Amino acid sequence: MTSFGVSEYARVVEGQNEMSPASQKIPVPGTGVPLQAGASEAERRLNISVVFTSVESTLGALKEAGSLARSLGARITLLVPHVVRYPLPLETPLVSVEFSEKRFREMASQSPVETNVHIYLCRDRVQTLISALRPGSIVILGGKKRRLWPTADETLARALRGAGHEVIFREME
Repeated sequence: MTSFGVSEYARVVEGQNEMSPASQKIPVPGTGVPLQAGASEAERRLNISVVFTSVESTLGALKEAGSLARSLGARITLLVPHVVRYPLPLETPLVSVEFSEKRFREMASQSPVETNVHIYLCRDRVQTLISALRPGSIVILGGKKRRLWPTADETLARALRGAGHEVIFREME
């Protein structure tokens, strides 16, 4: 199993459509370098990353990613940067990781293609995502429509583009 990350550990939930995903606590390096001995065929498949922003926006992004992944024979990875605020220890967020796993497992089960869920406990979601993504990743994220100033989701999309990723921003009403 390959995992990427930046926090002291990440929760990784893997599954395929209606199958019950397995959950496992995996230590990850702070460098964001993949932990792999040799790339398997599954790891070489095209991957479309969907970043969790809000429930409604992410469901829309997962739907779009599902259509794209089906036509390209790709898989989807739902990246969930779970920000833990100071002074809490990184390993003990306010919302339990088990509750989050169940919530995101249910979201991923609605996808028509293989979908993995990676939950990262972190302090900074932008830095976590930049470190977690492979160079040149295809990223889909949803967010609210722009008003006068850019929204936090638009700022995140801009930061990921600046880091060299191909970002599709799906506007929600």
